[in-house]
Amino acid sequence: MAGQDGSTNPVLAHSDLPYGLPDFASISDDDFLAAFTAAMESHLAEVEAIAANEDPPTFANTVEALELSGRDLARASGIFFNLIGPDTNPRRNEISQELSTRLTDHANTIAMHPVLFARIKDLAERADELDLTEPQRRLLDKRYREAVRAGAGLGEAEQEEMRAIASRLAYLTTTFSQKILDDTNDSAVFVTDESDLDGLSAGQIAAARRAAAEAGHETGYLIALELPTSQSVLAELTNPQVRQKVFDASVNRCSRGNEHDTRELVLEIVRLRARRAELLGYRDHAEYVIAEQTAPDPSAVDDFLRELNESAMRAGGRELTRLSEFAGDAEIGPADLTFWLEREKKATATVPLDGFADYCELDTVLTRGVFYAANKLYGLQFVELTGLPVYHPDVRVWEVRDDSGVGIGLYLGDYFARPSKRGGAWMNNIVDQSSKLGDRPIIVNVLNVPKPDEGQPCLLSIDQLTTLFHEFGHTLHGLLSSVDYPSQSGTSVPRDFVEFPSQVNEMWALHPDVLANYAIHLRTGEPIPAELAAAARESAGTESAHATIEYLAAASLDLAWHRLTPAEAQAVTDVEAFEAKALADAGLKTELIPPRYRSAYFNHIFGGGYSAGYYSYIWSEVLDAETEQWFLAEGGLERENGRRFAEATLSRGDSVDPLAAHEKLIGRKPQIDPLLRRRGLAA
Repeated sequence: MAGQDGSTNPVLAHSDLPYGLPDFASISDDDFLAAFTAAMESHLAEVEAIAANEDPPTFANTVEALELSGRDLARASGIFFNLIGPDTNPRRNEISQELSTRLTDHANTIAMHPVLFARIKDLAERADELDLTEPQRRLLDKRYREAVRAGAGLGEAEQEEMRAIASRLAYLTTTFSQKILDDTNDSAVFVTDESDLDGLSAGQIAAARRAAAEAGHETGYLIALELPTSQSVLAELTNPQVRQKVFDASVNRCSRGNEHDTRELVLEIVRLRARRAELLGYRDHAEYVIAEQTAPDPSAVDDFLRELNESAMRAGGRELTRLSEFAGDAEIGPADLTFWLEREKKATATVPLDGFADYCELDTVLTRGVFYAANKLYGLQFVELTGLPVYHPDVRVWEVRDDSGVGIGLYLGDYFARPSKRGGAWMNNIVDQSSKLGDRPIIVNVLNVPKPDEGQPCLLSIDQLTTLFHEFGHTLHGLLSSVDYPSQSGTSVPRDFVEFPSQVNEMWALHPDVLANYAIHLRTGEPIPAELAAAARESAGTESAHATIEYLAAASLDLAWHRLTPAEAQAVTDVEAFEAKALADAGLKTELIPPRYRSAYFNHIFGGGYSAGYYSYIWSEVLDAETEQWFLAEGGLERENGRRFAEATLSRGDSVDPLAAHEKLIGRKPQIDPLLRRRGLAA
């Protein structure tokens, strides 16, 4: 069947699959550019018709009409950009590179359309007279601000410069992400002797053997790198030389002087962002970004981080002293710190956690843990659908139904690591919920859990377990959305609020009621012993100073790059020297704990959407810590609590002020004390 423009392109064609799931089997990479070209043309025609409307501007004929336009483009984008992260290839990378600039130019053409902008501006200036609902008023305000921030209010010469900057930034950030994936794959550590992998589980060793074979090695083992600096295998490998190899490979990514080096990209991105901010009247890029967030300004974020930095460094000093005493004569370097932290944790634990993973088989955790909690809190039911044409054989699909049995959307799970998938874990929307359009959401969760050998169970560590629940928190935000307009759906909220619902969902991973439902031994079928469950909760509830410092170092580094004025950015020529000074200025200078991401592979801020916003994880954790206390005080895993939380947050998206809604839920403004206690930073 045809798309809105009559095209038979399979990307744009109507799908008869459940919920309009794209028919990935019928789509080839060669279809994408033609689909995007047609979709952009039809979108521009719609925009021209809106601008040419001779009737006086109204919310309906201008703002709402613009919001509901471009459905073919939204469909093509939902399909293609879902593929780029979890299953890319050289052809898709080429397409992504071309689309990055074309889509940016397309968006700027609409944002800077003089007649359309005049209509939106007229409405914004008369907003108080228009009798708009809160979601409508927020949509109008957002469309006006977006146009202004794109440069619609600037002179012709400045608009041309803004267009050039936006296009170049789109190219650079796309290139940055591609280089990280390529160099992360290229930097995997090869070892020939299985004894070098001492400390790893049988499943991890099997994954390393399989990775080596897939990379073309006839024998040996390949230790694939994860996205952050700190590699989880460093906590387990007993051979210090191998630990050092893995650490060096991780920390030197994209700064080795090869074709994947990103340091020049970093400098150019920073300079262009600073110049764009200057053109729009902001001091720096951080001010430009944070103007749209829940944080009041960069100074407030800086003060918040500095308070945490000081507390974390004090805790880090205490942690290192304790660790040195425990390790005795052993030398502790940056590659060894998590190894000794893990050894100390095991030595001091009243109950060893070595066997905990045997109670955390992926499928059981998913169905009897993640889905169970969602059912208890929100009444959701999950029915697996098989035989659908998904984008990769590892992807699974569930229909999601509400407590009355009515289908509300699809959930796709893509859990296993592969070379074509970028590192990390995330949630994507293929389709956004919208009552106006009649669209129900299609949500994807992507993780990077090592895939076990055929017939073997996939056992989750506590960190992987937490990540699964975290990403499903984003999924709930998308699935339970109940808004009129797609741009206000689900996770379309300020960046420093978006992590809040996902962090809240982490609390159920080891909650007694949930854990008891899924934690069944994979061989004996016995329930988890009470003492092991308690030990797991105690372990997960204690954040190491090391983890806090590496996160804060990355957040402070992000802010340092983006507080630069154009002149200051131009003066920076050495990425490593800037990093060292930025961390020293933030009070986080330590040779033992590098940032969670160094600049050269900091994809969140130079390839993703977190520039001047990486602070948002811990900023929203303040809300999370408060909300966890609220849930527990109200009785925990209760349907009424889920209803109230969904009503306040998960269903609202950006149709209301998210902070005001949260304050109404808990009855006051959030306080920082619960966060400090959780992270062991309280005085």
